[in-house]
Amino acid sequence: MACLRFRRFPFLSNPTFLRSFHSHSRSRFHSSFHNPGDAVSHFNRMLQMPSTPPIFEFGKVLTFLVKTEHYSTAISLSRQMESSGIAPNIVTLSILINCYCHLGQITSAFSVLAGILKRGYQPDTITFTTLIKGLCLHGKIQRALQFHDDVLAQGFLLNQVSYGTLINGLCKIGETRAALELLRRIQGRGIKPTVVMYNTIIDSLCKDKLVSHACNLYSEMIAKGISPDVVTYNALIYGFCIVGQLKQAIALLDEMGLKNIDPDVYSFSILVDALCKEGKVKEAKNVLAVMIKQVKEVNKAQDVFNAMARRGETPDVHSYNIIINGLCKIKMVDEALNLLAEMDYKKVVPDTVTYSSLIDGLCKSGRISHAWELLEEMHARGTPPDVITYNSVLDALCKSHHVDKGIALIKKIIVKGIQPDMCTYTILLDGLCKAGRLKDAQEVFQDLVTKGYHINVLTYTVMINGLCKEGLFDEALALLSKMENEGCIPNAITFETIIQSLFKNDENDKAEKLLREMIARGLLEK
Repeated sequence: MACLRFRRFPFLSNPTFLRSFHSHSRSRFHSSFHNPGDAVSHFNRMLQMPSTPPIFEFGKVLTFLVKTEHYSTAISLSRQMESSGIAPNIVTLSILINCYCHLGQITSAFSVLAGILKRGYQPDTITFTTLIKGLCLHGKIQRALQFHDDVLAQGFLLNQVSYGTLINGLCKIGETRAALELLRRIQGRGIKPTVVMYNTIIDSLCKDKLVSHACNLYSEMIAKGISPDVVTYNALIYGFCIVGQLKQAIALLDEMGLKNIDPDVYSFSILVDALCKEGKVKEAKNVLAVMIKQVKEVNKAQDVFNAMARRGETPDVHSYNIIINGLCKIKMVDEALNLLAEMDYKKVVPDTVTYSSLIDGLCKSGRISHAWELLEEMHARGTPPDVITYNSVLDALCKSHHVDKGIALIKKIIVKGIQPDMCTYTILLDGLCKAGRLKDAQEVFQDLVTKGYHINVLTYTVMINGLCKEGLFDEALALLSKMENEGCIPNAITFETIIQSLFKNDENDKAEKLLREMIARGLLEK
């Protein structure tokens, strides 16, 4: 078959052609590069091919260089391409304009535009927008507006991006009124304003302390069906803060929640800064705490915290606790320990909450010996650990298969006058069950019932899981009924614990019955 194919197409047997063809094929499908040097090497290889690849292959290289901000290199390769007799197209010429604009070589960029027109190519909106952006980036706003007028006079059209660029340029030089006028003009031309356009003007008005005007524009955009985003709210929050209307700023933060718009670090930072300047440090700390909880950007929160300190607001133990707790929650325990050392240096006395957060973080990171050291330090400082502190240690002991040490710890804290809570006993029960000591767990559980403890759904689920692991399904189902009789409503996890074990042990009928019950209770979708 191969010989027949070569006879029909003799050029396919030419080794030179085959090498060129395979090399060309690889270049056609090679749309990404590891680094600029790789892209340049690929470009040079294409120039040396016997059969020159199509122009769009060169465009891929130029595009990569632009994305990696190697504008001068892209310009150099474009010149090399033309000197090799490869005619540019509208795409490569537009890329060249973009490079010149980024480098501030506006005259050269317009020379390329002249070349585009001379070659008979039709410049598109992207080309014009690139030139407008280049002019605005380098402060030539009036020239950008004149160019805009010239483009329209020649019958060309611009789009939302073009006008967004112009509006941004005007606002940057303080021409907010002109930006607003342009917004009105484009609506008359049938171009729908975007949230970015409104945000730009609202932000500019707020920075000029014209907050009431910004609010009017905000109302206008909503009336037009344009939904505000986090940028809109941040601009307005900042505006209210700089004119001292903090209640309105906080109200906007609440409004974001109602509209399911997540505030970002900047949203909180603006408020923290403003509250501190007003001397409302307690409120600032509360905002900082919410920031860690909602945004989960502890590093950024720490930056805000440090900024508070630089303004002369001496952080107290509560402030440190917020950051330490946040750092421990995301397993940045060493950073949290550094803050503990900083507290010592600044003579800020850590409290039970400080140590409890650190001990919990250390235990969850498997650093139990270090947690014990901190526990001893608490005693030495006269800072009494509470049941929450000990629960963290107990949990670590049970998970590391040291259940007997856990039991000894519970006896020890009782002697110290600290009453274990249901969390303490649930941790112990789970540890006993997982260690294969179900009978011990049942004795502890029964003791809790006898003493009148309020057994919660988590504790019941732990015991049900222990029974299922031992294959005692009837006892598990009986406990499920008992918990309901006691007024403790099982949740989806309780049901799933039994159902999975039943299916695993081929108790399919019982499992399916419980599945139907879950569906009936609305705990599982059909």
